[in-house]
Formats: sequence, C-alpha cells, structure tokens
Amino acid sequence: MERREILIKFGQRVRKLRKEKNLSQEELSFKADLHRTYIGMIERAEKNITLVNIEKIANALNVDINQLL
Repeated sequence: MERREILIKFGQRVRKLRKEKNLSQEELSFKADLHRTYIGMIERAEKNITLVNIEKIANALNVDINQLL
C-alpha cells in the first residue's frame, strides 16, 4: 500500500468516527490533547501521525486502536 493511500484511509476513518460521535475537530482535539489544526491535517492526509497520537485519538473517540486502523 502506498504511503499516501494509508494516510488517506486513516484520515477518512478518523473523520467518520468523529462525525458518528457528533464531535467537531475542535472537540476531538481537546479530548485528545492535540491541536485542532493537527486533527484537520490528519483527516486531510497531510500528516504522518505517530503511534502515540493514534492512541490519544482512539482514547478521545472511546474506541480501540484497532478500530482506527
């Protein structure tokens, strides 16, 4: 799988779960202790996210990391 492709799929998954939970990017960023613009960049596949931040987002969405990957 091409690097860009996995970033796109991950970003789409974060956006889908965030919207299912009726959270704005700002609300998710607050819960995950990340900057709002960083969440937007992840959703647009502009950032290569670290495992630590994947865990923060999973916790903020109340999902297992497996559900994001």
